[in-house]
Amino acid sequence: MSRPAGPKGPSQRQLRVGELVRHALADILARGEVMDPVLETHVITVPEVRMTPDLKLATAFVMPLGGKDVKPVLAALDRNRKPLRMLVAKRVELRSAPDLRFLVDDSFDRGSTIDAILRSPQVAQDLAGEDEEGEPS
Repeated sequence: MSRPAGPKGPSQRQLRVGELVRHALADILARGEVMDPVLETHVITVPEVRMTPDLKLATAFVMPLGGKDVKPVLAALDRNRKPLRMLVAKRVELRSAPDLRFLVDDSFDRGSTIDAILRSPQVAQDLAGEDEEGEPS
């Protein structure tokens, strides 16, 4: 699910810190530690967090359960960026707390699009022309 951050991709440290921040954010949002009426009424998933190479910016990909009310949830997360940053800093031990940026996670939409393509009659027809070993008959 992670995309390369540069020519070589993200470093092990970026991946590890991103996962720590993801766990911390998911825990904070699940426990309702930020008092906001929008955040309190939505279950928010955090499938991925990408860190910049200097670990100063964390981009959290979020999606409200069911994909409803995406804009109000993003607005609420942006409003509460500073308290969330402080709560994440308490849980993740880093030299400095990363700034948080929130984006909508569209991987579920992309996955369903790919699934629909794979189930299409044209692809099924192409697959029917191959034998069990994956070679054309």
